[in-house]
Amino acid sequence: MNFEMLHPADQIVMLMNRIYYNDMTITSGGNLSIRDEDGTVWITPSGIDKGNLRREDIMQIRPDGSIVGIHRPSVEYPFHLAIYKKRPDIKAVLHAHPPALVMFSMLRRMPDTSMLPDGRLFTGKTAIVPYALPGSSALGHYISHEFEKGANTVILENHGVVVGSETIFSAFMKFEMLEFCARIQINAKTIGGTIRPLSAENLELFQHKTVKDMAEFTKTSYSSEELAIRRDMCALIKRAYGKQLFTSDQGTFSCRLSDGTFVITPCMKDRMYLEPEDLVLIRRGKHEAGKTPSRSYKFHAALYKNNPDIQSVIIAHPPHIMAFAVTEKEIDASFLPEAYMVLRNVHKYPFGATFIEPEKLAAEISEKNPVAIIENDCIVASGSSLLNTFDKLEMLEYTAKSFVQAASLGGEIISITPIELHEVESTFDY
Repeated sequence: MNFEMLHPADQIVMLMNRIYYNDMTITSGGNLSIRDEDGTVWITPSGIDKGNLRREDIMQIRPDGSIVGIHRPSVEYPFHLAIYKKRPDIKAVLHAHPPALVMFSMLRRMPDTSMLPDGRLFTGKTAIVPYALPGSSALGHYISHEFEKGANTVILENHGVVVGSETIFSAFMKFEMLEFCARIQINAKTIGGTIRPLSAENLELFQHKTVKDMAEFTKTSYSSEELAIRRDMCALIKRAYGKQLFTSDQGTFSCRLSDGTFVITPCMKDRMYLEPEDLVLIRRGKHEAGKTPSRSYKFHAALYKNNPDIQSVIIAHPPHIMAFAVTEKEIDASFLPEAYMVLRNVHKYPFGATFIEPEKLAAEISEKNPVAIIENDCIVASGSSLLNTFDKLEMLEYTAKSFVQAASLGGEIISITPIELHEVESTFDY
């Protein structure tokens, strides 16, 4: 989907729906706006159900100040206009109240974005502004002043967050990443971990991940096996995004075909709207022409080459298990028989393991070591089929979520005994 080809009203409806159903705002909360080429600002209405917006609900504020539409524009429209006045480069503004970011606004703090490369690279310059009455000129002054100084993301004390960008989807991605970092930090704090920041050297290594050296081939036909894999991958990618296991531009799925080729997700395409034709076939070190595969394709290729039993690989960034990826804390799957049966032992590997020396990590992954945590980066799950791999991804995140919630209650988390663990292994032939 080419999001930019949609009408501004349709863009706003789609993203507000997404924000609402991802539990990042409530029925009456949040507002989005887009400034089009003639200076008209399209903005969400005031007092209308944010989970059921229609294109005709979106209001217009013309350059002369006149208002067009069937409702009243958001009461927050003054700060949208103030941002556009101070920053001609900004074409879209997003404001919402996700609980994780509201928590930080109550503490008068910014989430730590230094723990993840995407957090460092995508959120941009951030600031905090003093509390002021919603919709007031004072609030508009505080926010636009920080934008004028170069901020693109602003936390409002005891309120929420405002993000400005060149497109509404770009603003959404920054907002989503900031909220994601906030949730990881909250989970890390709950388990008692100390966040490990990403070094400048590692960030530079990440920025140099590339697929420019990869040759292309022209694809002329599709087997029924490949068409089925593309269909099933898209369905599970959308399910994974809906369950918030990664953000819009993150998350890599791949699946091997019987001829040794594999299909992988593309680089920098919105996971919510991926279609089978967007996926990329990798054949003998070359990628399907006209598409850009995930930057982790070398790791996927190395894993398939190293282990013929592995048929699918997923790289993701679930917010509970990532609390263990950004801290010194370890996770033990043996406290729950079902988790141990699926995950076995969960090991950590250093940042860059999927792209600096992918063959080295690929040699570590196997049927008896099917998942891995990569410090300050991601988790890896592998399996005998696409669904089997997805099950491991879910199990790892649910296991981590159980740890986080148990830690919030206090007390010692008790695993089953070695004898009980041996009973599980012998009974289920592990």
